[in-house]
Amino acid sequence: MGASDRDSSATIGRVDVVDLPILMPMLRAYCDFYEVDPRDDRLVALCRALIDDPTEGEQVIARGAEGEPLGFATVYWTWQTLYASRVGVLNDLFVAPDARGRGVGQALIEHCRGLCRKRAASKLVWETAVDNHTAQRLYDGIGAEKSTWLTYEIDAW
Repeated sequence: MGASDRDSSATIGRVDVVDLPILMPMLRAYCDFYEVDPRDDRLVALCRALIDDPTEGEQVIARGAEGEPLGFATVYWTWQTLYASRVGVLNDLFVAPDARGRGVGQALIEHCRGLCRKRAASKLVWETAVDNHTAQRLYDGIGAEKSTWLTYEIDAW
């Protein structure tokens, strides 16, 4: 991505309660992309938990020059034995379709890397769907390394 592709007017800040009405449509679009349908009240509860306790994680929102929402990211804090250090887990990264290709995704990742440095986390780690080629182009373009790990999951209930 060249410098001309960047949206220099984008600002990124921590999500607050007043941001929830403009964040919710992006959260829903993100969930729709991954073909999941959590209830809105649960999404709001997740956001409020992060607002109330940033030691658990932080959610940030990117806005354009007129305050319009461009994207969001969510980082959760944990420890990873294999690195013997704290890490930030980038669980969510979403850029609004009309803001793609303007450097918003890269800016959100860089902002999250900065959050990691502030919390003395040695790495920012994330995963994406195997068929999400758009996201993979972004990640490959910023020099991120693909992991050799295969992700499994199981319901707790």
